[in-house]
Amino acid sequence: MGLTVSEVAKLANVSVRTLHHYDEIGLLKPSARSAAGYRLYGDGDLERLQQVLFFRELGFALEEIRRIVEDPQFDVRAALAMQRELLRERLARTHALVAAVEAALEAVEKGKPMTPEERFQVFGDFDPEQYEEETKQRWGETEAYRQSKRRAKRYGKREWEQIKSEMDRIQRGFAAHLEAGRAAADPAVMDLAEEHRLHLQRWFYDCPRAMHRGLGELYVSDPRFTANIDQLRPGLAQFMCDAFRANSGRKAPGSK
Repeated sequence: MGLTVSEVAKLANVSVRTLHHYDEIGLLKPSARSAAGYRLYGDGDLERLQQVLFFRELGFALEEIRRIVEDPQFDVRAALAMQRELLRERLARTHALVAAVEAALEAVEKGKPMTPEERFQVFGDFDPEQYEEETKQRWGETEAYRQSKRRAKRYGKREWEQIKSEMDRIQRGFAAHLEAGRAAADPAVMDLAEEHRLHLQRWFYDCPRAMHRGLGELYVSDPRFTANIDQLRPGLAQFMCDAFRANSGRKAPGSK
């Protein structure tokens, strides 16, 4: 026996109207109906709702979430690992901003002027235009490039800093796996490859696994990308390419 709409709404702290909307747009359809025709939610539905709420909390649009969770190769474990890291980064960012506000408040209260560097140190000096150019080099004037350009226009300095922070951490993770001698097909390495794919999908353009595999091949076929990536560790571009390829052929849990 499944849970009713009102029971799930109370359990998940969402409105009944929200659940009805998720059903209408195909994001979360209950797996059963009662004899009277009422929606009934099973364990699988609740797991999907949990994923929807996690992604919503992280700022994903509903259409983006639907595309992610409906991917036949959607990996709950990899998604949870990625969500955990995004939340950790958000927490670290929040701590840094709190410290910056406290420093500014202290300067005001003590009448001690801050230097220009002290005022804006927390915001960094990241240039978002390099991401637009990189996407254009990868895909040319394609839908992926146009989609990336549209999304990028919505981002402010803080979003660009978060994007850079996430990508830097992911690349350092690949370098650490390579240094440890792990194979590109190691589950932990493939999880990181999936996180890299979802990062691109979240911030820039729809990136199915086949396209992600093609991106990895570009990393080793284009000397510009190879040289840039291998600055972190020699052989890293090839390792990432191999990991993307391995991840693209991985079956989702429960598939046959």
